[in-house]
Amino acid sequence: MKKQTISFLLASLLFCAPLSGCGANDESGDLTEDIPARPVQPADPSPEEPPLLEEDPPIEETPPVAEDPPATEPPPVVETPPVIETPPVIETPKNEAKYIRILYTGLNIRSGPATSNSSYGTLEEGTCYPYLGSKDGWYKTTYKGKTAYVSSNESYTALLTMQKADDKVEAVIEKGLECLGVKYVYGAVRLHDGKGNLNKSFTKTKFDCSSLIQYVFYYGADVLLDVTTRTQVVQGKKVARADLRRGDCIYFTNSSRVNKTGIERVGHVALYLGDNYILHTASDYCKIEKISQTRWNYYIETRRFI
Repeated sequence: MKKQTISFLLASLLFCAPLSGCGANDESGDLTEDIPARPVQPADPSPEEPPLLEEDPPIEETPPVAEDPPATEPPPVVETPPVIETPPVIETPKNEAKYIRILYTGLNIRSGPATSNSSYGTLEEGTCYPYLGSKDGWYKTTYKGKTAYVSSNESYTALLTMQKADDKVEAVIEKGLECLGVKYVYGAVRLHDGKGNLNKSFTKTKFDCSSLIQYVFYYGADVLLDVTTRTQVVQGKKVARADLRRGDCIYFTNSSRVNKTGIERVGHVALYLGDNYILHTASDYCKIEKISQTRWNYYIETRRFI
């Protein structure tokens, strides 16, 4: 036992000696061995800087900045005045002819649409004139080949319509409308001799019934009619009264010929427009009017030339 105790003590002494004081109260020594310092490795050599160029590269000049143009003020907004809608113009259908019927004898027909315009003359109740439009209380028409105006007051005038015929018939009627208001002269000089040879002394300022019909058919339809009612009535095609239509010519007798016989009874001719209206000239001036019962009593026959 004593021998083992000595061996233990010797072993303890051997273990503690190299530690230079391992007692708990030894403050001057480190508890651990100094760790040898690692050798400091030299820093990686920095990469070589590129050699300096002999001349610096030229510096690109930045293009000058264009100055914005001075701001211009927008023009002031001009306000558009409101559009005033005008009532639509009522147009006459292409297949209709419109006329102004006179309701008052003595109504002035004027050169313009106002009472301050000069008067071409006065009109007769029951006569009619072509409707060409309206303006400011006036109807536009034609009179003696001139543009004219009559009041559209319903006390003085009214409108009526008729169905049109083909273009050739309407061209004949149109020539007749140009003659409205032209005075009647018995035996007026004819346009031509019945064969198309024009008379140099002809004038459009006067007509009788047969010279008027000859004139409108020559210029409207290129039809040659003879010089009197009694020679015209045998031309063209005879048409029954029941088949009467716009553009036909109606032949009548009159008070001075009613008692004659045969062709000598014929004394008047008129251009039929329709709805019992005719365009003709008889004793006063060229006009459109209704066929009176007295005139129907003088009826002889109807001829169609186109």
